[in-house]
Amino acid sequence: MIYGRQFKVARDEDGNHDSAGVVREAPWVAVPQVVTAVRVLERLSGDHDGLLFAAEVHDPRDTERRIGRSLAIATMSNRVEDFTEWVNTYARSRGRQAEVIPPDPHGRVGTGRFRRTLAWHIARRPGGLVALAVQYGHMRTLISQGYGSRTRGGIHDLLDFETARTVAEHLSEVHEAIQGGYGVSGPAARRLIHAAAQEHHRFGGMIATVKQARRLLADPTLNVFENKEAFLFCNYDRSKALCHPGRGGKTEAPSLDRCRSNCANIARTDQQARQLREAAGSLRQQADSRLVPEPLADRLRERAETLSELADKHDADRVTTG
Repeated sequence: MIYGRQFKVARDEDGNHDSAGVVREAPWVAVPQVVTAVRVLERLSGDHDGLLFAAEVHDPRDTERRIGRSLAIATMSNRVEDFTEWVNTYARSRGRQAEVIPPDPHGRVGTGRFRRTLAWHIARRPGGLVALAVQYGHMRTLISQGYGSRTRGGIHDLLDFETARTVAEHLSEVHEAIQGGYGVSGPAARRLIHAAAQEHHRFGGMIATVKQARRLLADPTLNVFENKEAFLFCNYDRSKALCHPGRGGKTEAPSLDRCRSNCANIARTDQQARQLREAAGSLRQQADSRLVPEPLADRLRERAETLSELADKHDADRVTTG
């Protein structure tokens, strides 16, 4: 856990801006490599007001003017460029061309771009959008406001952008598969086919701006979310959703951790049916291991049989545009 201070929204008990900042309520959850890097910076910096990138340590020019300050953003960006150059020189000198960092077609790799890169990877994991909100310290905002009525700007634009881009990519892949003769099954099969065609016609699988993201998310027919754990697509319609017991009212995002097999919003593709069979085969292989206790093996075989039945049902009910 990495704890730090935030300054933009820091307020004292009288509501005035607190220039010293306040400790961030939600700490950052870091992987071991990040923790190691922080420890190294702590040893390099010593005790300079608790700053990891204290200017008087990392940029010794005119030390007195830099006391109590962190490195400037421009300096940090220059350091990233210098590091890239060092890596490339080191790799080429040892004949390791495959490890050379190629030029970025979008220009300099500054610190501001790390935020989007991190967001992209977090958002594409199961439950990633919630994790993204936690990491960026806006969990309370995400919970207290509905999916369709969140205030825009900052983290909300980022969440909308990543959500829309994920939806567009998935629908574009489905459209290409359908055009190639692949089939779709489930109560919402025809809705998925229609949504994939509409997304392809309007966006072509590419969401480049926040404005486009809002347009896609505002269209209820394009609210399609992939549930990789259940091997299905949710063509979300709140009035039909079984993941929300109190259906009705304003639109919200589906609760993909509560998918029900008899929900009217479900659709599956041939690829997901193939994944069902692969998962069933993996479970049977685990169940056949002599190291697995018999009660657990029975549950694994039962789960494998359920997945196989879902795949068989897809094969029997699948429809194609042809």
